[in-house]
Amino acid sequence: MEASRVLVGVVGKTNVGKSTFFAAATELSVAIENRPFTTIEPNVGVGYVRKRCVHVKLGLPRCDASNSLCLEGDRMIPVRMMDVAGLVPGAHRGRGLGNKFLDDLRKADVLLLVVDASGSTDPEGTPVAPGTYDPVEEVRQMLEEVDEWMYGIISKDWSRFTKQVDTGGVVDVPGAIAERMSGLGVRKAHVIRALEASGLTDKPLSAWSPGELKRFTVELRRASKPVVIVANKIDLPGAEEGYRRLVEAFPEHPVVPASAAAELALRRAARAGVIRYKPGDPDFEVVDESRLDRRARAVLDAIRERVLAKWGSTGVQQAINKAVLEVLDMIAVYPVDDPNKFTDKQGRVLPDVLLVPRGTTARQLAYMIHTDLGETFLYAVNAVTKQRVGESYVLRDDDVIKIVAARGRR
Repeated sequence: MEASRVLVGVVGKTNVGKSTFFAAATELSVAIENRPFTTIEPNVGVGYVRKRCVHVKLGLPRCDASNSLCLEGDRMIPVRMMDVAGLVPGAHRGRGLGNKFLDDLRKADVLLLVVDASGSTDPEGTPVAPGTYDPVEEVRQMLEEVDEWMYGIISKDWSRFTKQVDTGGVVDVPGAIAERMSGLGVRKAHVIRALEASGLTDKPLSAWSPGELKRFTVELRRASKPVVIVANKIDLPGAEEGYRRLVEAFPEHPVVPASAAAELALRRAARAGVIRYKPGDPDFEVVDESRLDRRARAVLDAIRERVLAKWGSTGVQQAINKAVLEVLDMIAVYPVDDPNKFTDKQGRVLPDVLLVPRGTTARQLAYMIHTDLGETFLYAVNAVTKQRVGESYVLRDDDVIKIVAARGRR
């Protein structure tokens, strides 16, 4: 996973608010001029992880955010988000837009599974009365579709692959499986985790039963495509109960209560200059009463009463943060050129921030910035402590780092 190249997949069946969630997550009231992603596909947009900017921690009066935004001390760090085609039962067999969905899903690092917590959407995506359909069953059905899709790919020519591994003297079995599954975004660490979780670490591949292969597939999906459940439409009748049941039924997955429609309304009102609101805030402030008619005021009052006051937020920003910072366990690192002034070569204060996996070393960061820096790495400087650190130094959240390399000195 490259620094700041995280891809969050927004998945779910139709009419559960999936596309509304995507629209809300990718609309910000302040435009970013220098986006780190030069080409955005039609179904891919830019969302943001929100965390306190390190300039506040350092006691600096400001920063000069360039590859991200700094809104009143909160750093909005871009991540790619993908709105995949809606799922229907049988998607793994190509039903509906299943093939397109599954092709898109290969690229995602983490999934936000948007479900209708109010139970007002049937399996085919048809609106029904709240409480008619079970959101717990909805999640199970969606996860089963993904598992069956992965199983279909893994099981294809499995016997021939296992014979090659078992009889060919392959020493690195997890590596061989990861290479075979690389098109699914599977890495060796995912395979090792799945083998351990399914109890198959020491069993020859050719001796696996179909049931064991399926169990391994489920664990591999959990490792390589982790899921955050978004309990959407939380302000509708019956949704609170649906949310509670989701939490109880899926303790292995984070469940975030959300109202994508409320978030989209707030972001659009902020963009129009009617209210002051930052994504993830527990409230908003009306700045132009004259532009609010009776209907608009009623909508905002309902959002404040039924969503913000009750749940603390609309849940959209919280779901993104949960997926990237907690489930993927990413940290923020600020590379600089001058460790004393915290600036780049142009004199900008803390212009860039990168999201990297926890456990990333200083040399790995150098490679992420530029191959030449990694190959000719000499040492790094922790700009906060002013200490020189070696290539094996493990980065911490909010580290400000100066990379010193032979190529960089020329």
